[in-house]
Amino acid sequence: MSNITAINNLPNVSFIDDKTIEDVKSELVSDYEAGYKDATGTEISLAAASPMRLALYAAAAQIYQALQYVDREGKQSLLKYSYGAYLENLAALKGLTRAPTTAATTTLRFSLSEARASAVAIPSGTRATGAAGVYFSTSAYAEIAIGATYVDVAAICTTVGAIGNGLAAGTLATIVDPIAYVASVANTTESEGGADTESDADLAYRAFLAPSSYSTAGPAGAYEYWVKNYNSNIGDVVVANGATDGTVCIVFIMDDGSLPSAEVISGVQAFLDTGAIRPLTDKVTVAAPTEVPYTINLTYYISKSDSAQAVAIQAGVAAAVSSYITWQRKLGRSINPSKLTAFVMAAGAKRVTVTAPTYATISETAVAALSGSATSYGGLEDD
Repeated sequence: MSNITAINNLPNVSFIDDKTIEDVKSELVSDYEAGYKDATGTEISLAAASPMRLALYAAAAQIYQALQYVDREGKQSLLKYSYGAYLENLAALKGLTRAPTTAATTTLRFSLSEARASAVAIPSGTRATGAAGVYFSTSAYAEIAIGATYVDVAAICTTVGAIGNGLAAGTLATIVDPIAYVASVANTTESEGGADTESDADLAYRAFLAPSSYSTAGPAGAYEYWVKNYNSNIGDVVVANGATDGTVCIVFIMDDGSLPSAEVISGVQAFLDTGAIRPLTDKVTVAAPTEVPYTINLTYYISKSDSAQAVAIQAGVAAAVSSYITWQRKLGRSINPSKLTAFVMAAGAKRVTVTAPTYATISETAVAALSGSATSYGGLEDD
C-alpha cells in the first residue's frame, strides 16, 4: 500500500459527530417544545406550517452552516483533509514547504560546419527554441575545442513549469542568439524535469513520509522521501535491494507516467550521493524502470434498454479505457485484464470481451507500457 493510499484509508473524522441539517432542525424543534412545557406546563407540538417551526428551521440553516465551519477548521489539523495554506502550515511542523515551480532541462548540441583552428565560445545564456515557441538557455559557458565540430551543453527552460517538458530530441533547432561559425543547434535529449507548483496531494504525501527523513536515508521510506523531495514532478518510486550485493536500487517514473530522462536520473543520483542523505556504506543506483509491453484488444456491447444513452456510454467506455491505461502505469503493478473489464462495465457496457491483455505479473522495478490499443463496439444486445 502506498503512503498516499494509507492517508486516504485513515478513518474518517467528524468534529460535529456527522450531524446533518435535519438533525439540527429536529433538535431545535424538540428543545423548543420541551422548553415550552417547562415554562408553561403545557405540551405542544409545532405543526409543519407553524410560524415558530419555520423560524426554527431558518435558524437551523445558520447554525448548521456554523457547524460546517467548525468541522472544516477541525479537519485542517489532520493530514487527510488539510489543503491550501492550512496544509502548508501543517507541513511546516515537519520542516516542509510547498515545492515551487521548476524549469525543464535538456542538453543542447552546438555544431560547426567544419572544425576550426581556434576554440569557439558558447556563452552562458545562449538560447535555442523550436516550433513550440519555448526557449532554453545554456546553463554554463562552453567551448567547441580546436579540431572538434560540436559541444554538448546543459540548458534550462526560460519558462518555469511543465510547459518545457516533452520536447523531443532535435526539436530545439533554432539559435536565438547567433554565434559566429556555429552552423546549427539541436537538443540531444527530450526535455524533462519541469514541474508546476506542488499539488496538495503531493505535499501531503511528502509530509506523511517526512518522519522517515529524520535520519540518513537508510530505510526505503527515507529514500522515497528524498527522491520526491528532489523534484515534485516525480511520481511513483520503488526502493529495492540489489539481488546479490545489497545495492540500494531506486527506480521511479514521472508524475505523468513517463520515464525519467537521463538528466533527471543523473540529478537524483547526485542529489542522493550528498553526505547528508546517503549512509556512507550504501551503494545507491538510480534508474528508469524496465517496461513490459502489453496491448489492449476488446469488444463491448450495450444493452438495448440503454439505447437512448448509447452515445454517452460509448464516450464513457473510451474514457474508461484511458483511465485503465493510467491505472496500469504503476511500478510493480501486474497487468490485469479484470480491472480493464471492471472499468468498462462501470462506464455502462452490458458485456465486455477482452482478448488482450492477458494477466501477467511484473517485478517491482518494472512498469507496464501500452504498445497498442483497439477498442471495438459490438452494438446493442438484448438484456
